[in-house]
Amino acid sequence: MAYPAWRRMLEEAKRQAIKAMDEYNSSSGDYGHFVRDMVRAWLYLLHAEFRLEKIDFHYTNEDGTYKLANDEPKAWELATCLERRFPDADDPIRRNVELFIALRNKIEHRYERELQTVTEGRAHALVINFEAEVVGKFGSQHSLADRLRFPVFLQSMFAVGADEIRRLQRRVPKATSAFLARYEAGLSQDVLGDQRYDFRVRLIPVVGPKTDADMAVDFVNVDNLTEEELSTMMSAGRDGKVVTKVKHVEVASKDKLLPGAVVRLVNDAVPYEFNHYHHGLLYKHFGVRPASTVSDRTLTDARYCVYDEPFKAYVYTKAWVDKIIREAGTAEKLRVLVGVAPRLKVSRLPNQREATAETERPSAAGTTEAG
Repeated sequence: MAYPAWRRMLEEAKRQAIKAMDEYNSSSGDYGHFVRDMVRAWLYLLHAEFRLEKIDFHYTNEDGTYKLANDEPKAWELATCLERRFPDADDPIRRNVELFIALRNKIEHRYERELQTVTEGRAHALVINFEAEVVGKFGSQHSLADRLRFPVFLQSMFAVGADEIRRLQRRVPKATSAFLARYEAGLSQDVLGDQRYDFRVRLIPVVGPKTDADMAVDFVNVDNLTEEELSTMMSAGRDGKVVTKVKHVEVASKDKLLPGAVVRLVNDAVPYEFNHYHHGLLYKHFGVRPASTVSDRTLTDARYCVYDEPFKAYVYTKAWVDKIIREAGTAEKLRVLVGVAPRLKVSRLPNQREATAETERPSAAGTTEAG
């Protein structure tokens, strides 16, 4: 049976997505190949949509003739497809895919595991958005839900694994960390907090007697929660609280950071030289801790800072690091906030590969694209 052109493109999109997830889930997989294959999957998917909707997705000359690439009409690259499918520049789905387009040529294979660690929430969103787009445009019969699986990493369950994740995050090349910081510095809070841009989950073991209705993994859609339930979950996510079978256990200064650690993490992520002076200006600007002249040192914003009474010191949360990177992720943003222009880091010039526009040429779908 001969499929119409849109169906051939759709099948190729699905095949590329499955290839991508095979790379992601394999212990010997290549994260760079995952990113490359998912970018291709999105390209084929949007071309299939346009073909079905009879939208011509090829570049034309002023006289109406097609521009050619390798003697075939030159198709829109993925960035142009995204602009047409998601005209709102701040659409979280568009922003998510655009991030991986930019990352595709920045992945250094010796650091791919480190990059996967710091972008895995965005990668989850990339695949989930793809599945939603397929089903939304072509129907549930084309769903890949039974084949696209994300693993539960054992490293997330044990302290030694968490330490390994933090070690990997610190090893991400500074140029890549700076790129991520610059990219997300330009995003609104609504986009950054949207699960279609960055899909984050909290794993809580199910306790109590098992029933036939229980599943090993049960996803809770936040859109189906009451305001009270959503508030409880958001509070747990911010504070790092978990529900256990026996009791709540409070660990003093768990996952808190000393000022030096905050400065180091921010400095690794921003394109300028971030130091303790800048940190002091920012915690004063945002009022996360009281001034030294205030007698009650516990008057902090607990989301970002708490006072450790036994050690007579202020300690900070990872959320504070994220807020600095988000709100002051560029030298200009820092200058606007606190009136200080920091020293920019010396960066290398982009190589030819990074400077060249993306080039993709789908073959199985009969569509040509050149960058």
